Amino acid sequence: MPIYKRGKKYWIDITSPNGKRIRQSAGTSDKTKAQEYHDKLKYDLWQLDKLDKHPDKIFDEIIILALKDAEGQRSFSNKQTQAKYFLGIFKGRKISTITREEIANSLPIYSTARKRKLSNASKNRYRAFIMRAFSLAHKMGWIKEQLYIPRMREPTVRVRWIKKEQAIDLINNLKLKWMKDLVSLALLTGARQGELLSLTWRNVDLDKGIAIITAENAKSKRARTLPLNEEAVNILKNIPRKFDYIFTRTGKKKHSIGLEDFARAIKLTRLVDFRFHDLRHTWASWHVQNGTPLMVLKEMGGWETLEMVKRYAHLNTEHLSKYSELVTISPHSIDKTKK
Repeated sequence: MPIYKRGKKYWIDITSPNGKRIRQSAGTSDKTKAQEYHDKLKYDLWQLDKLDKHPDKIFDEIIILALKDAEGQRSFSNKQTQAKYFLGIFKGRKISTITREEIANSLPIYSTARKRKLSNASKNRYRAFIMRAFSLAHKMGWIKEQLYIPRMREPTVRVRWIKKEQAIDLINNLKLKWMKDLVSLALLTGARQGELLSLTWRNVDLDKGIAIITAENAKSKRARTLPLNEEAVNILKNIPRKFDYIFTRTGKKKHSIGLEDFARAIKLTRLVDFRFHDLRHTWASWHVQNGTPLMVLKEMGGWETLEMVKRYAHLNTEHLSKYSELVTISPHSIDKTKK
């Protein structure tokens, strides 16, 4: 099936002369245009394989590739901003003439929208987009080698967590019943603020002990199952089912927590530099300290990569303790036969 429809867009399915299969969006809902795109791509691949001829593409075309690749992603609007920025620099240029030094030197320093200096993290997002564009060009056979641009150094990831005694005090210091329930569930499930506030009763099965974080409410835009332990189930059982949304008094979805109540409880609990998202860090930290494998924690917390979970790895050293006994200096451990 060389051309097929997925949603509103047509997709192409091509096997290149060297046997490599390419499946990607044609970026159009017009079948004729999709067919033209399919035929041109197939011809370019044939030239590359039979004549060792790399098609002389211009920069605009790899930007189109990168935007097609990013369709449906939560950060798509940011990718469009990044595409516009790089087109302002390299538009119309043949990609074979663009060097990695030029790309590295082209990374933005200031935000055009807010007129402020960009952080290294923001610059790295621009870097990731342009590298993805060139990576796709390489996969398409448009360039011989992938371009590499070093990442810029970013600040150490902040991980703030509290002990269980402090967590209990925090909950007790909250005045609002719904805030006590919200904070408790955040500590018991690791769900993000937006995921909890968007949770509906139709996505909760108390008998099975699960809740479903739907794709539109998940940060990764991938649905996942949220396991509920007995304590979390009991909290939900005691929340009245007046509306579809669990945390609401009017039937409408809440978009923020009770900030005043939370700030007051933080002060009474004598916590410093503690935010609602740190409840998720606390949940993850407790899991690691109790031996939950990082791969399991990754799935439970809905993180996209294992690297994002490794920030908690240092909290559990039990698996290393047995090896520490292999090297000792006490007198009774010395082999007397070697005296």
